[in-house]
Amino acid sequence: MSSLDEAGVIDVVARGELPRPGVLLGIGDDAAVVQPPPGKLMVLATDTLNEGVHFPVGIASCDLGHRAVAVNLSDLAAMGATPAWALLSLSMPAADAEWVTGFVEGAQRLAKRHDVAIVGGDTVRGPLSVCMHVVGFVEPERFLARGNASPGDAVFVTGHPGDASAGLSLLQSGDSGNRLTDRFLRPQPRTDVGCALGGVASAAIDISDGLVTDLRRMAAASGARFVIELRDLPLSDALVDLRGADAALQHALAGGDDYELCFTVDPGREALLGGLAADWDCGITRIGHVEAGEGLVLLKDGEPMQVTSLQEWQHFPKAHS
Repeated sequence: MSSLDEAGVIDVVARGELPRPGVLLGIGDDAAVVQPPPGKLMVLATDTLNEGVHFPVGIASCDLGHRAVAVNLSDLAAMGATPAWALLSLSMPAADAEWVTGFVEGAQRLAKRHDVAIVGGDTVRGPLSVCMHVVGFVEPERFLARGNASPGDAVFVTGHPGDASAGLSLLQSGDSGNRLTDRFLRPQPRTDVGCALGGVASAAIDISDGLVTDLRRMAAASGARFVIELRDLPLSDALVDLRGADAALQHALAGGDDYELCFTVDPGREALLGGLAADWDCGITRIGHVEAGEGLVLLKDGEPMQVTSLQEWQHFPKAHS
């Protein structure tokens, strides 16, 4: 096992730096200098992944590199933004050359696929933790926000919520190397979908903490009630076969880590949405509607379901007295 000093780690990252328009000064100085396209708004997001909290101990470094990029690009996708640049902060107990090389390869492979240049960051010794800051841009009239849904809008979701949560449970039990574990280890940010939804969707959010939690956030931000029909949720065959229908529904509603998009569309734009979605390999499903009121209503065969029975993810759960 060979180790790297800080300069060596930076060199490994810099070797894969993607040339990109707008990068005036990249890795190697005190800060990066970039030039956004004229007339565009800048969109910024950051996410931190801590070992034992956001990913299991011992996952392959290339998977962690992919995941670190993916979860951040997903935030930009939810805003309808085109990703451009990223800053990477990496904390490691030791700088093993093979581990660092694998991490950088995983991160750069996904970054290049989405035309993202990693232009700087920081490396420190400490518990394994990855923090990435991403910057994108969007036309002023096309950016999305979670608080713009209106009564009458339809609610859609991409992909198959719940798969990543089930994949994580498989990893924790020692199983790996199947479709569900891949959905956790290597989520695919819906960048093209998010960019295409600008000017079409009224509101959007990425599903990171579970569909129920993120739907509640949209409802609260929009000052409206979201009504979801559970029988319409797009559960994957792999998830249902593994867990059964009831447990699969729990994964889809409360599991988190999917990094799919949930969004709302005015009924007058549903035909336009259908034309766009024909080119998306993730698929979309209409799962409900927005109405006047507040909060979230889950309907199971037309009857309200108790939302409080779900085990929702919380970074800082409330203490019970």
